[in-house]
Amino acid sequence: MGWRCISLFLRYFVVAGGLGMAVVAQSGPPDFRPIVTEPGCTSYTLTVERRWALQSANGERFDASGLNRLADGRLVTVNDKDTGVFEVDLGPGEVASLRRIPGVLDRASLQKLCPGRTLPFDLEALAVDSTGRLYVTDEAERLVFRYDFGTRTVDRLAIDWSPVTKWFNAADRNASFEGVAAGDGKLFVANEREVGRIIELDAGSLQITRDFQVRPPGVTSTDVHYSDLAWHDHELWILCREHRQVLAYNPATQKLRAAFGYKDIELDSEYAYRHLLPYGFFEGLYIDDTYIWLCIDNNGYPRRSDEKDSRPQIIRCRRPDRAEGKKGT
Repeated sequence: MGWRCISLFLRYFVVAGGLGMAVVAQSGPPDFRPIVTEPGCTSYTLTVERRWALQSANGERFDASGLNRLADGRLVTVNDKDTGVFEVDLGPGEVASLRRIPGVLDRASLQKLCPGRTLPFDLEALAVDSTGRLYVTDEAERLVFRYDFGTRTVDRLAIDWSPVTKWFNAADRNASFEGVAAGDGKLFVANEREVGRIIELDAGSLQITRDFQVRPPGVTSTDVHYSDLAWHDHELWILCREHRQVLAYNPATQKLRAAFGYKDIELDSEYAYRHLLPYGFFEGLYIDDTYIWLCIDNNGYPRRSDEKDSRPQIIRCRRPDRAEGKKGT
């Protein structure tokens, strides 16, 4: 996420409001078509079942941005200030240790694919496809990398973004790709803001098939901030940091099924951080049959309940849309 500019701070106060919910698809110039109400969307409120503070190996600041599980079951995240992929070892208590996975999407391998680059890599999201390959986005240069654990090779995906550049803020490298997900033969990339947009690609050809915007219930603003994407059970899950909601969206039917609010969690002094910024800090999302997992990038701020603790957190919430022990439809 990094530091947000003053314009974002001011704009926050005018982006929310109105009635209804919209799933808006655009193919021409940005015209923000009328809002379409989705009466089938059910809203839930999330509560914390467990939480872990993320402890880096060297005790230095760790800006967690993205969350997923590898094919072998390891929970992983990235640090947008330090190139690489980190395994999250969930301890029995409230601390999870972080370990860098050697050779996976490290700076040396990425630099070879970006000759002449002098900017630091800004890795922001994680996706795993049906073959177990790992995808990450680089926000600073709008890139997507793919790592194959079988061959131990990394590719820089050759994607033509020209059909969707109308949504990009070319002047702000920190308003770019913050989410990626893979499923059902598709790759989804989230343009974070100005304008928030989800880009759908064919996973084989890497051709853009459409772009769209999913808005939380009750939001009519023309911009929605996306800070991560996840894929589970044929649904695209969307983390809307600014509105503090997680959305479950079916790309095949283009319907929003459910919205999960976590405002009470982020504002609870037990989990909240001491800062004056109005936007939310949740930047990682992972979904399984039982839980919604959320990861916080706190930008180094201390927790309100413990000013000596400036570690990011993982929060696990039981899915209220599924009966305990029973998989929903």
